[in-house]
Amino acid sequence: MKRYLFPTILLSYCFYAQVPSGYYNGASGLTGYALKSKLHDIISKKHVSWNYDDLPGHYNQTDLDRYYDYDGTNTSILLDTYSEKPDGADAYEYTANDLIGSASAEGQGWNREHMMPQSTFHSHYPMHSDLFYVVPTDARINQLRKNYPYGISSTTPSKIFYTFSNTSKIGKSAIPNYAYIGRVYEPIDEFKGDVARSLLYFAVRYEGKLGTFNYNNNVNPSSDTNPLNGTEEQSFDPAYIKMLLQWNIQDPVSQREIDRNNAVYVLQKNRNPFIDHPQWVQTIWGQEEDKVAPRAPMNLQVTATGAYFTTLSWASSSNEDVIGYKIYQNGTFIASTAETSISVDHLEPSTPYRFTVKAYNNNYLYSADSNSISVNTLPSDAYSKDLFISKYILGTSNNKAIEITNTTGHDVNLNDYKLSIQLLNDHGYYFPAPYELEGIVQNNESFVIVNPHANFSCYTIDQSKFVSAAPQMTFTGSQYLELQYKSNTVDAIGVDSQNNSSYLSNVSLYRKKNINQPVGVFNIREWDSYERDYCKDLGVVLSASDTFVSKREFILYPNPVAENLFIEGQVKEIKTAQVLDLAGRVIYTEQKPFKNKKYIMVQHLQTGSYFLKIDGKVYRFIKK
Repeated sequence: MKRYLFPTILLSYCFYAQVPSGYYNGASGLTGYALKSKLHDIISKKHVSWNYDDLPGHYNQTDLDRYYDYDGTNTSILLDTYSEKPDGADAYEYTANDLIGSASAEGQGWNREHMMPQSTFHSHYPMHSDLFYVVPTDARINQLRKNYPYGISSTTPSKIFYTFSNTSKIGKSAIPNYAYIGRVYEPIDEFKGDVARSLLYFAVRYEGKLGTFNYNNNVNPSSDTNPLNGTEEQSFDPAYIKMLLQWNIQDPVSQREIDRNNAVYVLQKNRNPFIDHPQWVQTIWGQEEDKVAPRAPMNLQVTATGAYFTTLSWASSSNEDVIGYKIYQNGTFIASTAETSISVDHLEPSTPYRFTVKAYNNNYLYSADSNSISVNTLPSDAYSKDLFISKYILGTSNNKAIEITNTTGHDVNLNDYKLSIQLLNDHGYYFPAPYELEGIVQNNESFVIVNPHANFSCYTIDQSKFVSAAPQMTFTGSQYLELQYKSNTVDAIGVDSQNNSSYLSNVSLYRKKNINQPVGVFNIREWDSYERDYCKDLGVVLSASDTFVSKREFILYPNPVAENLFIEGQVKEIKTAQVLDLAGRVIYTEQKPFKNKKYIMVQHLQTGSYFLKIDGKVYRFIKK
């Protein structure tokens, strides 16, 4: 591949192209979809989700052309892979100022191209503004590409519909063994590896959500344009995966991709692992498929039940190639997991349910059903029926934060939860695309969503679970906000279709301690109001007074401790014990911990200092 970098520039960029030390800890030695899932965990953590309108400004850091027709001086030209001619002069060039909405011909301006079309994920955040696959391209080519997949075009002239200035084209699909026969956009060879690694990044970054996206079900090979196949692990249609693997080999990682990966990391705080380690593409998707269905899971049982949830566990299938389990409620598929336990929530009180589990392997061959287990939910319990918003902070400038708390009695998978905001324009009130949550929140844990430009005196960006400049985190106090599960309202801040500025502007609202249930209709009497920028205990961070002023009603021994931390005092009535790190983050929670014993097991902790919080009172101990 031809490059026009001056040597001094190249050396400078190679020196910068370093993966941060420890970034991929835990990935070594893994293969197949286990590696993919680990990479998902790594690159999803602390991903900063910018507002879609922020991207044009960021492209001056991520997408300037220092690689083709470059004379070594400062440049303001954007690199457009849809029009770039690696071996000659480009037909046209753009700067960031040439952003336009639409075009009738090539060369009129550029706009933002979603390499995975927005229709895939319904334009929701954080997918909507991810810099790794939202790139600047010629506006006309972007329009003509529509939501067609990238692919191999037919070479028959009558089946080529557009050929562009750098010879990329839109034509009839000629991807070998792929059911889709509609139109594809074929980039030039210079950028096929770039495309493959971007799409595979998408498959890793949004694992856990892929099954909720629009995907190719091969009902109509002419119109099923999306190459996703609905699986979380394999992600794409097998024939499409083969093409991407070939493109990854055919067009190796370039210096441009390395530099862009580093520049996006500065902005988004995550990386594309297939630029850092392109061999991982083959390690994950090049595995041999198992031809034998796994054995059924055994000993399905109930380990906990409340009014709105039940927790199931089972013995793992004896086959080594099992990659996951599917859970069925009353015969209907409801969830999948790679673990051997799961909490099923959003159940109804005093209701019977029946559950079974199936195992599956990397060829998506399924086992027979496990044993069936019947569950009757309780009429009521002491837990919250769902997550709830516990703090709302609107402070100076971009000091905006939302805290959400889980006291449901079980771990909660956040992948179906969304934060939604109502805005007002000339046409009235409307809801823009929501911001989707993800990952797992433990029972008795609170987590924080914060604006990336926030600058609180008592809370840092690094302490938050989510960082986003999506519309939901740009509230000014007049908007209605809500936490949603799927399409249902779980909890709300403000009043729908009203200006809420009289009680939501320049204020910190803390849910009263006696309120532990979400409500669909906002009630200001459930909240304590503080001055703007107030953020004490945000995200369960303990203050100094909480840590050291509590009365010594209990004695902890031995301290330092190696295995079991004994508690002396009146402990039988204790409802909750929590182990927290020095930042106040919950590491471990135990309900009714001293019902049959007088100690907390801490042998699993790493050496260091911790807090033990017992029904609100806090004691410090040292783990040897």
